[in-house]
Amino acid sequence: MTHIDIALENLKERYSFDYVAKAANGGILYQSGGSVLLASVCTQENEVIEGDFVPLSVQYIEKSYAKAKFPAGFVKREGKPSEFEILTSRLIDRTLRPLFPKGYAHNTSIVVMVLSYDGMSDLQVNALNAAACALYVADLPLESLRDNAVCGVRLGRINGTFVLNPTMEQYKESELDLFISGRGDELLMIEMKSIRTQKGANELEESEFLNAITLAKNYIVKATKTYHQHFLPHKKPPFALVSHARKLDEELYARIFRNYEAHISEALSAMAKSESIKHIHTLISQVAQECDLELEVAQDYILKAKKQYVREMILDSHKRPDGRGLKDVRPISIETNILPCAHGSVLFTRGQTQALVSATLGSESDMQSYEMLGSKSALKRRFLFHYNFPHFSVGEAGMIGSAGRRELGHGNLARRALESSIKSEDKTIRLVSEILESNGSSSMASVCGGSLALCACGVEVDSLIAGVAMGLVTEGERYAILTDISGLEDHDGDMDFKVAGGYKGISAMQMDIKLGGITQEILSQALYQAKEAREHILGIMESTRAKIVLNEAILPKSESFMIPPHKIVEVIGAGGKVIKDIIERFSVSIDLARESGMVSINADNMEKLKAAKAFIMEIVGGGSERVDQESYVAGERFVGRIKKIADFGVFVELPRGGDGLVHISKITQDRQQRLSDILQGVSELECEILGQNKGKVELGLSKSIL
Repeated sequence: MTHIDIALENLKERYSFDYVAKAANGGILYQSGGSVLLASVCTQENEVIEGDFVPLSVQYIEKSYAKAKFPAGFVKREGKPSEFEILTSRLIDRTLRPLFPKGYAHNTSIVVMVLSYDGMSDLQVNALNAAACALYVADLPLESLRDNAVCGVRLGRINGTFVLNPTMEQYKESELDLFISGRGDELLMIEMKSIRTQKGANELEESEFLNAITLAKNYIVKATKTYHQHFLPHKKPPFALVSHARKLDEELYARIFRNYEAHISEALSAMAKSESIKHIHTLISQVAQECDLELEVAQDYILKAKKQYVREMILDSHKRPDGRGLKDVRPISIETNILPCAHGSVLFTRGQTQALVSATLGSESDMQSYEMLGSKSALKRRFLFHYNFPHFSVGEAGMIGSAGRRELGHGNLARRALESSIKSEDKTIRLVSEILESNGSSSMASVCGGSLALCACGVEVDSLIAGVAMGLVTEGERYAILTDISGLEDHDGDMDFKVAGGYKGISAMQMDIKLGGITQEILSQALYQAKEAREHILGIMESTRAKIVLNEAILPKSESFMIPPHKIVEVIGAGGKVIKDIIERFSVSIDLARESGMVSINADNMEKLKAAKAFIMEIVGGGSERVDQESYVAGERFVGRIKKIADFGVFVELPRGGDGLVHISKITQDRQQRLSDILQGVSELECEILGQNKGKVELGLSKSIL
């Protein structure tokens, strides 16, 4: 057993080797403060998974005992992973997957378990560093890790100053969340979002972002060198890698590429409709027959030729398969409020990618409850974004099931992009993006559609938010940056770089690299090219926003007002009887803040809202005018003066102080009739006392007025 202590910027770590998980190909125990994680890497040398992908699975798992808690629910056992666990698993996967060489076909799993949590550590940084270390010391033949280790770093910005590896307490004050992973001077993965403060959305300008990147890069260069030096003595000798990538006959490949180049060009132009490669499959069958090859072998030749053709076209001609220039954005069309019964809806189409985004407004009771390992009680989320990717969007048959990692990841990105722009803090908002057609950048189409959907239901925002996906093609020293990539360019390119923001700057981004790293020069160019595209898209969105017609008839109405905090108990009533009666009587939802006395009412229309508010104000107002309840006995009759006519009833002055309510149901059963019309010219009513409730006297009529 060996312990290694490493101290970096605001981060102290201990790595323990030859201590736990000894049967795994690589296993370490990681500790930072009171947080302890176990990371393991296992591979099946004799199990080969065929296919054009790396058979890698990553699981990040939190144990409830790590925070001395019982698991939630009836089973009292860890089960379905939380959204945070899934997103952290994706973060680790997206960093480490590009490190595996082409042809690696051994089934490999990386598991990170949180065994103890002090509530202060950044578990995502901890988990990535632990997983990267376990992968480094494992006996896997990864040439990419020969000279460098991998690590992650989070940057916050507090009072205008960037902070490396902020604690959770420091993070609460931050106006930026930037997570970067890399090795040496190469960046592997970036996730970023701006955090709304009292100053507003805090969109990050491109120059500020590059300053942050420089700071993070300098940290990563130093940190990965340190890790490499400390971990190298503990690295196991790698087993011999047998590449399972099918070797192609170069002479035959050259002949196929030359003879079928025109067919490939024709197929690619026809592929513009979706990511489905039906035309390529037809060509594969043709090549297999004419060249006397098995279908699988012919497929390898044609897919390689397709990729070469696409990349050469971009690098040599600066043209793309669909005819666009490198900086061109696909045609955009936008329709708003096409769903008559939705609070807000937007159909956003960019090229052959189409997202239908709907908005639903709710109250505090509609907020999502969720738990975090370090939270003492359930947390609440007011803004929800759900992304759905049905199979038909890419022309495939399949059952629609529960959300997977892709759906959760894209939905989280869109939520992060839009969250800081929302001014309203008294509404619960749910956006749902249904991808109806996909040919690249569906998550960014969801961002654009989502921003307009907020406006389409009357939600106030600081600014519109647009998103665009950038791509990259490299060959040696040559490279080309692509704006608004299609599915084909995403598949055959080297980068997927999603950038969202407004005119002032970036609100969120996500970068994944397929070639193993990216220089800061390329990142800077991609960033400013994305800004040009974003401003172009924002211009189109602004034109659309100016033409939005709200669905006023179905939009919920809400109002918040203050009452004396000690009156809240009177509004609630014994066992919640009064507030339940108000909710049922007027068909509204009510949220009460006991400490401040804030009352928030939500209703389908303004009439219901006003009626509920008037009723509450009568309760509050009557509290100061104490009524001797015992002096009023059920059955007592009197003639009282009308004090106020409301939509729901009539308030009548009582003979010994205070007032009582004659509900509309006691006057007429025809709800189409207005009480003001029925009681026109009437100043007094003959009433009968029905009972009392919390200082309020309920009345009926002893004599009909109809």
